[in-house]
Amino acid sequence: MTSAKFIELYPCPKDIAAFEQAYQEEHVPMVSEKLVGKTKVVMTKIFGSLKGAPDFYRVAEIHFPSMEVLSKCTMSQGGKETMAHATSISTGGEPIFLIALEETVTFDKTSRVAA
Repeated sequence: MTSAKFIELYPCPKDIAAFEQAYQEEHVPMVSEKLVGKTKVVMTKIFGSLKGAPDFYRVAEIHFPSMEVLSKCTMSQGGKETMAHATSISTGGEPIFLIALEETVTFDKTSRVAA
C-alpha cells in the first residue's frame, strides 16, 4: 500500500518548553483546521540517536490519500499559513519540509528477522 505524506523535521529548539507550548497550543490546532484532505497525522519526539545528539527534535508526518490531494493542500492558503507558522516557531533553525510516498509492509506474528 502506498500513500503520500508531507514531513516536517524540526531542529532542536533553543527553548524546548516554549517550542512545545507553541507547537501544542498553536500549530497542532492549525494543522487540524487548515490542512484539508489529510487522513492522519503522526507526531514524533526524537529522544536520541545512535550517533550522539540527534539533529532533529520533532518529526511530523501528515498523511494524504494521494499526491494530488497533498499538492492541493500545500498550495492552498491554509497550507501556506501552516508552513509559515511551522517556520516561525522553529527556534533551532528552519524546519525541513519533505514530500514522500510511503510504502507499507505489514508482517504477521510468524515473520522472523534473519540472523
